[in-house]
Amino acid sequence: MRAVIQRVSHASVTIEGRVKAAISEGLLVLLGVCDEDTMEDVEWLVKKIANLRVFDEENHVMNRSIQDIGGEALVVSQFTLYASYKKGNRPSWFRAGSHEHSIPLYEAFCQQLSEAIGKPVGTGEFGADMKVELLNDGPVTICMDTKNKE
Repeated sequence: MRAVIQRVSHASVTIEGRVKAAISEGLLVLLGVCDEDTMEDVEWLVKKIANLRVFDEENHVMNRSIQDIGGEALVVSQFTLYASYKKGNRPSWFRAGSHEHSIPLYEAFCQQLSEAIGKPVGTGEFGADMKVELLNDGPVTICMDTKNKE
């Protein structure tokens, strides 16, 4: 699994002109799934993100997690995180997971993250054309890949 995690002041996802989900202070997670991913990847990534200390404490040091600040999360499926760009200029998506494999892992990730932070997680819609708006706070953007845990 690959994730791009952004600390946001607010974020939303709109589908066909309708806001599907919106959050205030918290994390926007763009999540990509490949066919090699398992529930172990879901569990590892949820734990890392839920405990990621990227929010400022009183001394303006990033030392608080989303749990510590009572923040919200928005998770948007993003198969393009598995783009292959080595050959030519048009990306290939052959490493992105199939819908049959990816949807259950995406849903499990959202459910487990919701349980970890103690509140519902906003979501996009798997496979939909989505418009994502955000105000990146910092900016703070972190990339994680469960195949590169070191």
